Amino acid sequence: MLAKIRPFLIEIIGAVLLGLSVVWLTADRDYSWFSGFRIEWSSRWLDVKTFFLSILLEAIPFVLLGVFFSAFIQTFVSEEQVRRWMPKHPLVALPIAGLLGFLFPVCECAIVPVVRRLIQKGMPVSVGVVFLLAGPIVNPVVLSSTYVAFARQPDMALYRGVVGFLVALAVGLLVWLFVKKNPLRLGTEAQIRHEAAHSEAMRGKLSATFAHAVDEFFDMGKFLLFGALVSSILQVYISRDFLVQIGQTPITSHLVMMGMAYLFSLCSEADAFIAASFSGTFQSSSLLAFLVFGPMLDFKTTLMLLLTFRFGFVVKLVVAITMLVLAVTLLMPI
Repeated sequence: MLAKIRPFLIEIIGAVLLGLSVVWLTADRDYSWFSGFRIEWSSRWLDVKTFFLSILLEAIPFVLLGVFFSAFIQTFVSEEQVRRWMPKHPLVALPIAGLLGFLFPVCECAIVPVVRRLIQKGMPVSVGVVFLLAGPIVNPVVLSSTYVAFARQPDMALYRGVVGFLVALAVGLLVWLFVKKNPLRLGTEAQIRHEAAHSEAMRGKLSATFAHAVDEFFDMGKFLLFGALVSSILQVYISRDFLVQIGQTPITSHLVMMGMAYLFSLCSEADAFIAASFSGTFQSSSLLAFLVFGPMLDFKTTLMLLLTFRFGFVVKLVVAITMLVLAVTLLMPI
């Protein structure tokens, strides 16, 4: 019984969150819901609202870009084409997938639905994971913003691209070696029924593309809202002095910056400017950990991954990314 009503509960919760967020964003400092009941926002909660809105404004355009590209793949790209385009041997396909970010300049918000669709179309999971992790880093928009943000240390853009590519490639190799079952949450049978329903309901490919894009956007959007809300609360209520105090040693410094990258949930096109603001507080390798770890794994992305992949696979992915980013950035001579 619970399994049958669970999808409806998720949709209802998502609609409620969307409605509350709209009310919250449009409310003034003193907001009256109705006569006799009045809410007065504190200054901190106004800061939370500002961060929440900024995260959404950064992320939503790229989510829209990602879901429309995903819908385009669903409608116009067949499984045979995906298998024909990708090299047969994984050792050749993995590095090529790591360089696809040069062709698709999207952030981590937009790439999750794209990778999910590619895997459903026949792309090997290991190849999809490499594209998922490297795509938000190894693209010209992100590297250019990093170069501009670190004007006094321009080689940080090169370090970011190289380390991001290497970590993504290493995680992809681990997935190729140890993951033998399809980790997608949506089973093949359910996916076939879903696509068949759209084929019967839609007359043309253009309308089918928009229908798939709407489905993808609402699937990802409710998790984006929740992740942005939690991230904005943490940004306001966690003291920077406290973070600096616990980040005195190299390892703890890296862990603190990686933790902030996870909690802040910034888009990879803008996170370099946040990292640069910590240049006088943390060492350069810690800032590099922030720049590499955040686009690969943050709070809102974790929620999207849990929507896409099975729980056990996501846990293993989180552990592998964390350990590899920490190890590689600690070894970097900067």
